[in-house]
Amino acid sequence: MTFMKKKERRPPGRPRSFDREAALESAMRLFWRHGYDGVSYQQLMEAMQVTPPTVYAAFGNKASLYKHTLDHYYCTRVGSMSYLDAAGSLAEAADLFLHSTAKALVDPEGERGCMINVGMLASHPDNAALTQDLVERRARFQANIAQAFRRWVPTDEDAAKLARFLNTMLQGMSVQARNGATLEELNETIQYALHGLGPLDAAHSNDQLAD
Repeated sequence: MTFMKKKERRPPGRPRSFDREAALESAMRLFWRHGYDGVSYQQLMEAMQVTPPTVYAAFGNKASLYKHTLDHYYCTRVGSMSYLDAAGSLAEAADLFLHSTAKALVDPEGERGCMINVGMLASHPDNAALTQDLVERRARFQANIAQAFRRWVPTDEDAAKLARFLNTMLQGMSVQARNGATLEELNETIQYALHGLGPLDAAHSNDQLAD
């Protein structure tokens, strides 16, 4: 009679670790390039070089992962507007904002356009919650612009109108960048746009002199 040798159990191993930031960066670039609907879960796994259980444990489902990549994009590509502190007038601040934005939109190290502004402009009805999330993110960003430029204009209402103008410029340049516009072409567009800020800048300067 022979006895079957008892199979030794291996102690449970540690889950394979992964670089969370690198994985997010890879997923972000894929979503940025192809849009939410244009990327499959399998493509995400391959780009992130991780297994579905690992991704789900770290980020949740595809929709949740997309939101994480939007947060990652904002932190790594948008961030603070403290660089505007160097400006001495509204015209200088707007010039800094638009030219730095244009440079970022065609940065060869990234994808073209702004991920938040070009994302989910049209999508399947099942993704309505994500579409609304992008709408709210754009609104928050526009509010941040208004806050950053408030010092250069007479009233909160003027700041809100200016932010809408600047964000409209950003959105338009995002589409132009996606369509292949060069930095030189975007800068030419900015110069035309900045001519319209003269009267508002002058009005604010006159108010300060009157005070």
